[in-house]
Amino acid sequence: LDSYKKTNCSFFYMLAFLTYIKFYIPIIYQVTLVGNGAILLAIGTEKKLHTPMYYFLANLALLDIFCPSTTVPKMLENLLTENHSISFVGCALQLYFLVALVGTEVFLLSVMAYDRYVAICFPLRYTLIITKVRCVQLTVGTWTAGFLNSLLHTVSTFCLSFCKYNLVNQYYCDIPPVVALSCSSTYVAEMLILVEAGILGISAFLVTFISYFYIISTVLKIQSMKGKCKAFSTYASHLLVICLFGGTMIFTYVRPYSSQHSPGIDRLISMLYGIVTPMLNPMIYSLRNTEVKGAVRRVLCHRTYLLQV
Repeated sequence: LDSYKKTNCSFFYMLAFLTYIKFYIPIIYQVTLVGNGAILLAIGTEKKLHTPMYYFLANLALLDIFCPSTTVPKMLENLLTENHSISFVGCALQLYFLVALVGTEVFLLSVMAYDRYVAICFPLRYTLIITKVRCVQLTVGTWTAGFLNSLLHTVSTFCLSFCKYNLVNQYYCDIPPVVALSCSSTYVAEMLILVEAGILGISAFLVTFISYFYIISTVLKIQSMKGKCKAFSTYASHLLVICLFGGTMIFTYVRPYSSQHSPGIDRLISMLYGIVTPMLNPMIYSLRNTEVKGAVRRVLCHRTYLLQV
């Protein structure tokens, strides 16, 4: 019987878009691709931006391109064809890459916060602590941790039994709505994500907030009011994005899936961290930076000149 249940569900069906959402998704996705693509191009072509901070920003931009690209193209295909199905394997792959990329971004934001902590609090020792080798080690560690973490949760999710009811209460495959479809016990899958993801996620955000606590403490010692306001403006915007991303992540994953909650609110919150935050990150982290803005402007002017010639 268990074998029949598992093989009987060869397709999942996604929810259709609400009218007011389907017009915004393509625009948000295009803005995300253009913004993050411009940052990658600027950092790649501008030699003076080949420093640890911009190296991490380039990785963030790459993640912010990949993350919505795991879900939005399929969502747009479903929208155009009005066929809202996805294969069992396709759903598993979509879930795996989504969770892997989101998890990697959580770890990378912690690494970026630590990088800024060292730069602000220990400026004279910065080049000794954050070396090129250390940058590569930290980056490889974040990507590896994110993908291994996702592998664990994907396997535990799709080892469950699924019956005939296969309508995913979401616009794409994610752990909570897929687990909710199981007709077998979900206790192990729920406890795994509550404990493992809870420990890793909360630890990562603790590192981030502790780093920013020391950064803000150092900024308060700046004598110049203008410099102090500029620093506060920069790091307050960073913290705002981290709170938005982290808060929605914790709300989505670190709770029992069987608890009472509003599906509509769940869908909205998952859209915030999966689609909206990747659009905001370039504006907050990079395009407010004068060096990045200058590099982007030079790259665009150079491209325009070549096209005219």
